[in-house]
Amino acid sequence: MSEINSDNKLIINVVNIIWSFNPKSKQVLVLLVKNSLGNDADRWGLPATILRADENAEDASLRLIREKIGIELPDFYTEQLATFSNVQRISDHREIALTYMTYLPSMPDLTAGYGAKDAEWFSVDYLPEQYSLSYQNVHFRTLSDKISESEFYNNIEESHDSNHLAADHALILRLAFHRITNRLDYLPTILLILGDSFTLKQAREVYATFWKEPSTNIDNSNFRKTHSHLFTEIGMEHGKSGRPAKLYKLV
Repeated sequence: MSEINSDNKLIINVVNIIWSFNPKSKQVLVLLVKNSLGNDADRWGLPATILRADENAEDASLRLIREKIGIELPDFYTEQLATFSNVQRISDHREIALTYMTYLPSMPDLTAGYGAKDAEWFSVDYLPEQYSLSYQNVHFRTLSDKISESEFYNNIEESHDSNHLAADHALILRLAFHRITNRLDYLPTILLILGDSFTLKQAREVYATFWKEPSTNIDNSNFRKTHSHLFTEIGMEHGKSGRPAKLYKLV
């Protein structure tokens, strides 16, 4: 994830949780890269880069998208998540992580770039106490809700193998999922992964992942009553058989 700092200087890393959506499988996606450099070589984790002296963190979060996975972003939305500064997060040097979340519509193609052997979209599913991320036969989990942050860092060496995400990324992802879930009723920016417009059915499919229930369990009429104030109707969906659905965008 980062190079060894022989001068014992503080390293500032920028980590980006990149979300998208697969319209065929109806699944929320998270982008992971397989690292080729540093302590986490050959391990999967979130895209990360060292903050340069001549850039701000927001610019770095977008640069790493371009360098790691080959995507230029003409249309995007990025927001800050949190700062992770536990002294135990990296074993052989002092490093803090500034974390961001980016929402990409249309599941763009990926090309592994500098510092990455591979880059793939991992499908999100849910378990009672955590979320799972899967790509083909590769599977990871976010940190369980039963494990405290201090407990995780005190035992972080147990996660230093290929069966776990790099560094403290399982913890970072847990916070990302919690942040999105807690805001679904008043600021559902996660729906930006659906593009400029979406149907209420598509919105329910995204909500279902974070609410940890099948989308068929979310009643359309009740959902419209409780959440329609968050959306603006902009037209009708055309080109599909049956009654056209209304299209919405975020307020």
